[in-house]
Amino acid sequence: MRGENDLGIRLLRRGCVDIKAVAFYRNFSYLIPDAAKLSVKIISDGGFVARDGFDIDELACESNSVHARRINYGLCSGGELAGSCNLKFVGGQNSTIRSFFLDGPAGRLEALLNAGAENAPHAAVVCHPHPLFGGTLHNKVVFHTMKALNSFGFPVLRFNFRGTGLSHGEHDEGKGEVDDVRTALDWLAAEYHLPLIFAGFSFGAAVGLRAASSDARVKALIGVGVPAAPVAADAEAPRVYSFDFLRDCIKPKLFVSGARDQFGPRAKLEELVATVPEPKKLVVIEGADHFFEGRLREMREAIEAWVRETIVEGPST
Repeated sequence: MRGENDLGIRLLRRGCVDIKAVAFYRNFSYLIPDAAKLSVKIISDGGFVARDGFDIDELACESNSVHARRINYGLCSGGELAGSCNLKFVGGQNSTIRSFFLDGPAGRLEALLNAGAENAPHAAVVCHPHPLFGGTLHNKVVFHTMKALNSFGFPVLRFNFRGTGLSHGEHDEGKGEVDDVRTALDWLAAEYHLPLIFAGFSFGAAVGLRAASSDARVKALIGVGVPAAPVAADAEAPRVYSFDFLRDCIKPKLFVSGARDQFGPRAKLEELVATVPEPKKLVVIEGADHFFEGRLREMREAIEAWVRETIVEGPST
């Protein structure tokens, strides 16, 4: 990706897609706003659809944070847009990404849909990590999980929980977020009329598994980086997640975690998995931490192998 000055406007290019973003300030060596986020903000109401592999995630300007890779949602100085977005190659049968809003219980929920094959046998949703620690639908673990599922031709929905990004409402400590997941499942079921697959990372797994495990439309569950141990254990009020609801869940279940996951130590995770009924599988990625730094490929391959064996080639229940 490179930039060129065009009458005071910074022109970002990726492949055949041009985004006229915002005014480039001479005193800074970078674009003040996040061009990818800005493009979504401007065109979300229009039901943006991009094709030919255009990927908002790859354009996003991210920086490391405690619980994810935080997206910078800032706009220009003064909060005003200094230019407009002009996205070419929009629409068509080969569209791959759609940006829109779901009607959630606390207001609109920002969403991205990676379209699937015309004959897709399943549809999937992937939930992001804790929003108060930088978790968004653009999180790298969420992104790679989406790619693993989308590689089988499944349409995959990601969304921002309430109070995150452009989503309305406020964070509800995991209670209202369960209803956000139900909203996403409802939309997928109504849109595609296909069996559903749920996947979630960290906080997204904790709240999403609760919503999906008892939903008859969901045929398989994937928990990535499941927080089996108290998070921020040394804090005055550590975050403790219960997974007792999984003890009656007989759907196929995959758990993927890093061997050095500080929020899901191997012993705690094995103890949790031992309490849930078959069918189930636990994959521990050696050398990986909670965020799978340097091990995202192995995480993605573990998901793909399980989906191929359990869902694509084998019967789903």
